[in-house]
Amino acid sequence: MDTRDSDLKKELDATLHARRELGEEYESALVDSFLEKVDQRIDAAVERRVRREYAERQMAVARDSRASRPTDSFGERFGFGIVSLVLAVPLSAIGGGVADLPGLLVAWAGIVGVNVVQAARTSPELFRRLGKKDRDRDDWQD
Repeated sequence: MDTRDSDLKKELDATLHARRELGEEYESALVDSFLEKVDQRIDAAVERRVRREYAERQMAVARDSRASRPTDSFGERFGFGIVSLVLAVPLSAIGGGVADLPGLLVAWAGIVGVNVVQAARTSPELFRRLGKKDRDRDDWQD
């Protein structure tokens, strides 16, 4: 038997003993007092259970927030492509105006490089597949 159950049993025994000594005129007050103690125990048990479940949910949310989320959304890729194209115009003009063809090539190499890094960040499986295709092709040539 649980210690809480034995404590509750002792409370009930004490209440019944007090009823025998005090008489029936105090029975209602004694029963109300005992029921109040039972209610307090139930409330404490429910509160412990709710706190435990709340803590478990917080732990689950914390674990989910630490898990990596896919960043490969169409909106992000589309927006990044638009920004790259918009910035390509002035960068091309500056690179071509300052250093002619070599400046233009450097500007476009930078634009392509930034887009490749972004694509690798948002879709790493794409580059894994490309690397695997190259390895498969090498196997056929041997």
